[in-house]
Amino acid sequence: MPANILVKSVIVFLGVSGVVLSAWGQQVKPQTTMDLIEDTTRQIDIIDIVKSNFQLSPKKLKRSPGKKVYFSLLPVSSPIPGGGKALITSTSAGFYLGNRRNTFLSNVSFSPYLNFKGRYSLAFRSNIYTNKNTWNIQGDTRFSLYPEYIYGTKNNVYKNDKLLVNYKYIRFYQTVLRRVKPFFLVGLGYDLDYHININTVNDTIGLAKFTGYNYGTGANENSLSSGITFNLLYDSRGNPINPLPGAYANFIYRTNPYFLGNGVHTWNSLYVDVRKYISIPDRKRKVVALWSYIWTALNNNVPYLDLPGIGWDSYQRSGRGIEQNRYRGKSMWYVEGEYRRDITINGLLGYVAFANFNTITDPATKRLRGPHPAIGGGLRLKFNKRSNTNIAIDYALSKGYSSIYLNLGEVF
Repeated sequence: MPANILVKSVIVFLGVSGVVLSAWGQQVKPQTTMDLIEDTTRQIDIIDIVKSNFQLSPKKLKRSPGKKVYFSLLPVSSPIPGGGKALITSTSAGFYLGNRRNTFLSNVSFSPYLNFKGRYSLAFRSNIYTNKNTWNIQGDTRFSLYPEYIYGTKNNVYKNDKLLVNYKYIRFYQTVLRRVKPFFLVGLGYDLDYHININTVNDTIGLAKFTGYNYGTGANENSLSSGITFNLLYDSRGNPINPLPGAYANFIYRTNPYFLGNGVHTWNSLYVDVRKYISIPDRKRKVVALWSYIWTALNNNVPYLDLPGIGWDSYQRSGRGIEQNRYRGKSMWYVEGEYRRDITINGLLGYVAFANFNTITDPATKRLRGPHPAIGGGLRLKFNKRSNTNIAIDYALSKGYSSIYLNLGEVF
């Protein structure tokens, strides 16, 4: 992309990210995982209710350090890109690999889904903290077979039409980080994105002509991106499933060199993600959560499906209220804010209200589009108080689109 557009994008991002980071200087002592354990002795969750209804004697939560694994399981039906619904089974496990006073909660999740019509996906994610947070190991492995819509823009001849595209997708991301200071880690990673047999469904236009983009858009083409990442991470949240008051900042520079199988299609990208969680003192939990990221391709030959796109962040959580992949381009700037509050003192029920927007550069014209806003709200039901896992039920909408979202754990 032109250097001036990149510079302006970064300047704008840093300016508005000041809203996210303005409270950073007002540092409070990060809540430890032992504080969380103390809190949960006064809370109840779905497990407690089930035990009570079946006249089982609830086990008193031990306050002493341990290495138990806390499982959560949620089978749901949800709409999917390309139309129809899919059965999704999300399984999450939280556990500690060290003393809870100085070790963050680790978690792994497995989220397979299928729609009984040939569409399916297997996704396994992990975020592991070793004893005393010395090492952080992150993983994201997926195999998917599915269609998704590619959208036109006001800047091309097809305007806001959409095109259904089929392909198989393999993702293998692994990152290892080492602590250098409290809450601050540095590391290296390897990212693989492999899109197989990219083809459009029932059309005569073709993806290249429709998007005006010539990389990774050929009929029945495969696109491979194999890259090394350089990572800087600051994380004082304690629990990534349901973040405690604290902050998070992640810097990822990715390079895809010739020798890793990219051939002539070598490219680089930058991803900067900042989040802040502000606790408001009260008998009931009140938290303001702020999230902003900028994701930009630094070259002109990035395969189309590897360009930044809404809903394609690391955990595919951005853009509630906007259809996944509705906006895709060479640079994306995203901002979201959410207010979280308990309804009951025991933490069983809660609610959230949120809003987000994004701006993006068109891959063909390189013009900036947006902002594209969305708003919504949702309910929270405590599934497992030991790992602080909520069932999240959200409804969000934007111009011309709305949807219901179900998750285990907070969206960010």
